[in-house]
Amino acid sequence: MTAQFTPAGTLTAEDLGTVHLIGVGGVGMLGVARLLLTRGIRVSGSDLREWPSLAGLRALGGTIYLSHETTNLDGVDTVVYSSAIPQDHLELVEARRRGLRVLHRSEALAAAMTGRRAIAVAGTHGKTTTTSMVTMVLQQAGVDPSFVIGGEISEVGSGAHHGTGEHFVVEADESDRSFLIYRPYVSIITNVEADHLNTYGDYATLEAAFVEFARLTDPAGFIITCADDAGGRRLAESLRAEGRRVFTYGEAADADLRLTEISSSARGVRYLAAIDGRSLGEFRLPVPGRHMGLNSASAVLAAYLLELPLEAAEAALAVFPGVRRRFERKGVADGVLVYDEYAYHPTSMTLALQTLREVAGDGRLIVVFQPYRLYRTRDNQAEIAEALAIADEVVLLEVFGPGELRQPGEGSAALIAAVDLPADRKVFVDSWEAAPVEVARRARPGDVVVTMGAPPISLMGDELLAALGERPAGSATVDPVGAAPVLGDPVPGGATAGGDGAALGGTAAPGGTAPTAG
Repeated sequence: MTAQFTPAGTLTAEDLGTVHLIGVGGVGMLGVARLLLTRGIRVSGSDLREWPSLAGLRALGGTIYLSHETTNLDGVDTVVYSSAIPQDHLELVEARRRGLRVLHRSEALAAAMTGRRAIAVAGTHGKTTTTSMVTMVLQQAGVDPSFVIGGEISEVGSGAHHGTGEHFVVEADESDRSFLIYRPYVSIITNVEADHLNTYGDYATLEAAFVEFARLTDPAGFIITCADDAGGRRLAESLRAEGRRVFTYGEAADADLRLTEISSSARGVRYLAAIDGRSLGEFRLPVPGRHMGLNSASAVLAAYLLELPLEAAEAALAVFPGVRRRFERKGVADGVLVYDEYAYHPTSMTLALQTLREVAGDGRLIVVFQPYRLYRTRDNQAEIAEALAIADEVVLLEVFGPGELRQPGEGSAALIAAVDLPADRKVFVDSWEAAPVEVARRARPGDVVVTMGAPPISLMGDELLAALGERPAGSATVDPVGAAPVLGDPVPGGATAGGDGAALGGTAAPGGTAPTAG
């Protein structure tokens, strides 16, 4: 798949001329658009839905079209697309017919990084949070990095910035092999686990791609990986045998940056850090979860190796607000606390739900889950079901899989049956509108509800809060049933995913559309 991409070279962002982004509403595309606009480059973009974040692009001077038309390309020099955009998309076909420069999102990012010291963060999960932490540490150190993150840092409201400093922090996506385009000065690999096997075929090929990514690191730079992760440890051993500069972090006794006395509660996480036996002091984060502490350790190690003041790392992490869609608190209604969480891989789901259990305390944990991609749901069904069983109750929507065709026996109906919970504590709803109603029936004051999984589910938080706030007192009761029921009307066929025109293989958000994958 990498054959269609051009590795990083001498092309700069300014060489791109006027840039048009297809599916500009996707979170990854938003970051690229914002970065280019703040560099003074003329930008337009097209999408099928008016996402709130598009107003910010207009405020920066971007031109946004809410339809896909060939005329959108008039006056354009370069067209940028993501892997979510099909190759027969009418704007992509027209761009090639006109002989315009056509770049994958990662190629455009690589051009923007030309001349900078890139810090690329890869891994099966934890990328967005870790990239955000590294960015905040560098900002606190006063080096004003550029950055493009696959999410928005909460309370900052931006996933991209054009800085004046020499560093450029980027989240590197392995899902389509496009992370092999970058030529980083620092490579951070949070973990290596089985995922995106539709691209790689098997785990060995996926692992080999991470090794290849690490080998692209500048010899004058360094590689950081997690000693507690089996895949990360194998990667470190292999690269060190080649003579490459690799540094590890974790609780493992042989980690270069070792964490001890980790504790996590609803108030946050803290730990002690030491490198080569020398204490670096205590670090605290206001967000809970041992995995959050582990992610932050990679940022501490990067700061240490870049010879930045560790006081900056300590200060930045102490006020780290989290990342939108990563353990994001949406609000409270009728005594029920509602969160949103992006996790859809079984490992990240397990870590998130274990942390939410800490937050729930004596209350119950109810998860509203929308699986992401049929192949992942099918191949990891047992592991996903095991993670969901951490919750007290599960409300499951159909799989979100743009462009995928569901075969008999696939999808959420099979998954709900595999969840090891009593039948009256799990339910499959096959319409978007049924989920808030079901949560309002089940949740009690003191409970924690989390929407989790594929991008559309992030839109449900406000609806859950409204449904909880409008219910009459004492209405949260559930009648026991003999089997997990299916509630709601089927989703009409032929829905399309906003921004790329791909078939929507699952429950849609209100209005029959779902966010563009960027």
